[in-house]
Amino acid sequence: MIITVASFKGGVGKTTTAVHLAAYLNRKGAALLVDGDQNRSAMTWAAPGKLPFKVVTDIQMPKYIRQFEHIIIDTQARPTKEDLEELADSCDLLILPTTPKALDLDALLRTIEILHQMKSNFKVLLTMVPPPPSQSGKEAKEMLLAENIPIFKAEIKRLVAFERAPLEGVIVKDYPDPRADAAWAGYEELGKEIMV
Repeated sequence: MIITVASFKGGVGKTTTAVHLAAYLNRKGAALLVDGDQNRSAMTWAAPGKLPFKVVTDIQMPKYIRQFEHIIIDTQARPTKEDLEELADSCDLLILPTTPKALDLDALLRTIEILHQMKSNFKVLLTMVPPPPSQSGKEAKEMLLAENIPIFKAEIKRLVAFERAPLEGVIVKDYPDPRADAAWAGYEELGKEIMV
């Protein structure tokens, strides 16, 4: 299975989603995370050598791709229309993470316009959802569903552990934080939805 994680906007949890999805899928079969972002955020995250799966750059990918059952590709933020078309055509599922913020949702809707024209297999993942009493996550989900946009039931909560785990080179469930399990639960639910 090849899964690509893409976004027209930075700062929406694209690399975080790619890393944690690779961790989940690695439990089901060998997973490879391909860092296709010029910032090489996934490579930096993996540098301490504590992630439970292999991470390579897009340049290294051809050497390794045949050895893995699951390939997760972390793309460059703000892909061009042509890049987006190529990404959508070269994967089994395109995941579009977005926060419930208005500007992020606006960028997402522009991306979806292109994908609808291509009849691509994509699904939206809400990330950095603030805890109650905020209703922004619920409102964003309702808006996307009203527009008939495919969206995962799973959502990723906004928790400090997500900001700190990369500094330690670990996935969030391995970060020493009392809410680490709650943070990981969102990606576990995402993985289950994908594997159905």
